[in-house]
Amino acid sequence: MNKRKFVQLSQLVDMSSPTAILEEVKYNFIQHYPIHEFLKVRMAFRDFLDFYEGRYPGYKACNTKFHDMSHITDCLLAISRLIDGYNINHFINKLPCESVVIALIATIFHDAGYIQTVDDNEGTGAKYTLVHVKRSADFVKKYFKELGYSEKDAIAAGNMIGCTGVVPDVQTIKFQNKVEKNLGYILGTADILGQMASRTYLEKLIFLYNEFREGNVKGYTNELSLLEKTFNFYHEIQDRLKKTLNNMDRYAEYHFNKRYKIHLNMYRISIDEQMKYLKKILTTHRNEYRNMLRRKA
Repeated sequence: MNKRKFVQLSQLVDMSSPTAILEEVKYNFIQHYPIHEFLKVRMAFRDFLDFYEGRYPGYKACNTKFHDMSHITDCLLAISRLIDGYNINHFINKLPCESVVIALIATIFHDAGYIQTVDDNEGTGAKYTLVHVKRSADFVKKYFKELGYSEKDAIAAGNMIGCTGVVPDVQTIKFQNKVEKNLGYILGTADILGQMASRTYLEKLIFLYNEFREGNVKGYTNELSLLEKTFNFYHEIQDRLKKTLNNMDRYAEYHFNKRYKIHLNMYRISIDEQMKYLKKILTTHRNEYRNMLRRKA
């Protein structure tokens, strides 16, 4: 009897195509909300493309190679899947459409703090690593106001972004309501899942080391030390996902079950496989780790 071929997370959607990813985000959205409400997200996505490619007034193109455009699209797809799963599980009390739109737009610009202004000619956006979350929230609040959103909506977007990264203590964020808090936790979860489950996560860790070095992040003496400490980071992340972010990643399985008939949390599987491969590299290929990170298959 033929065994069913295992499908990898990266094979479900063309992750090299921002357009394909946005269409999948739309698909997840319209399972629960009117299609015309997605127009706001699509317009923000257009602005995001201009922003990261250097066409947005007042800003340079993105020049950080780890926190790049693909990281944003990875995260955007992840949050749309988690929201879909949440709504499937809470079908009587779904997340409000207007709050979901705010969360998706906040996700699109959650790393805007890495982008330099046109008059910033020193180094790259990586120098803002330690302050990028605040800079991102500040940008989004301004962006929302320029588009005519209310002060409350702008604050909501900023609070959701405050849940990203691994440094902020989400307990200190003054959420305006429970829905905002839940979506903030979902965004924080999507940031982690989208990053660590990405097919290119391990090879891009070299870029992350360069960003850390320019951003004056302590604790990493060279590329290899970052790879080694990624294991510690992995275990810390498990605790953050479960306790700090209220185990929101559990909703991924509801999505994959309904969308693809896959009764698994594909993000968890992908991340675990990444760590197994990294362990193999550090155990048997330490002297050629760079070559081993350039996986094609």
